[in-house]
Amino acid sequence: MKTIFVNERDADRKWYVIDAAGKPLGRVAAKAATLLRGKHKASYAPHQEMGDYVVIINAEKVAVTGAKASDKMYHHHTGYVGGLKSSTFSKLIERHPADPLKLAVRGMLPKGPLGRRMLGNIKIYAGETHPHAAQNPQPLEV
Repeated sequence: MKTIFVNERDADRKWYVIDAAGKPLGRVAAKAATLLRGKHKASYAPHQEMGDYVVIINAEKVAVTGAKASDKMYHHHTGYVGGLKSSTFSKLIERHPADPLKLAVRGMLPKGPLGRRMLGNIKIYAGETHPHAAQNPQPLEV
């Protein structure tokens, strides 16, 4: 019996919308990463981009438990000597509401060119509205 591989061009891709209001950050990110990779499909192959498109709304209202709002740190380096910049979850969500979710999903995707291509299929919005109504995304519960 031969294994049947579906070509990436012929993959059946759907659009999903996830409302992150009041939901835990990790649960939303894990569900989005699974959909982006395509692990919920029978035609899943780890070396192909077979996943669906994901729209996340209300990213600014995502929940974290315990003292993570003040204790969880995000770091990035500017490239200059002494250029390590750090901020807490609460400061980052004030400044860039979509970044904590994007960073969490990015950490759950494969590293390298394939993961970067998959990350292009997620659209994260801070508020309730999104411009992807024409794609008719299906609501998904986390």
